Amino acid sequence: MNSMIKVGGTLLAFSAAAALLLAGTNQLTAPVIEQRNIAASNAARKEVLPVAKDFKQVDAAKYSGAGASTVTEVFEGTDGSNTVGYTIKANPSGYGGAVELTIGINKDGKIMGVSVGNNTETPGLGAKAADPAFNGQYKDKEAKPLEVIKSGSPADNQIKAISGATITSRAVTDGVNEAIQVFEAVNK
Repeated sequence: MNSMIKVGGTLLAFSAAAALLLAGTNQLTAPVIEQRNIAASNAARKEVLPVAKDFKQVDAAKYSGAGASTVTEVFEGTDGSNTVGYTIKANPSGYGGAVELTIGINKDGKIMGVSVGNNTETPGLGAKAADPAFNGQYKDKEAKPLEVIKSGSPADNQIKAISGATITSRAVTDGVNEAIQVFEAVNK
């Protein structure tokens, strides 16, 4: 009985020490991780709306009623005092979980780009959503609802799915469609 208490106490001490070390490491690295996430978001905004010189966050009340449940943030892109477009971040559910998207739509209603950020899609299949061969299909499309096709040549409102990753292709397109809804709500 006494040896069980001794083993349990030792295990408790090691577990407590490990927990304290993990908590300390988290405290030290959290600000760095936050700064890297901010830098990645800024880079994605600039990538999808390159004509913008500055970005300012749009009040959520302006787009919250747009029916876009996966949209997490909207930024207005400006060049001086002129609004040149909007960047919209959405996190639709793909095959492996949420797919982080940043969509740029210019003031005239053209999709300027789609950036695929953090995701847990299947390597070699759904992860190809980040490849320009797939996400480049959205560039210069009118900001009107888009649909996914599995084969053939896509029309103006269609996107060709990644072979073997239709769920991811639909998720990205759903995210873009929600961004279009938000764009229409804030661009009034």
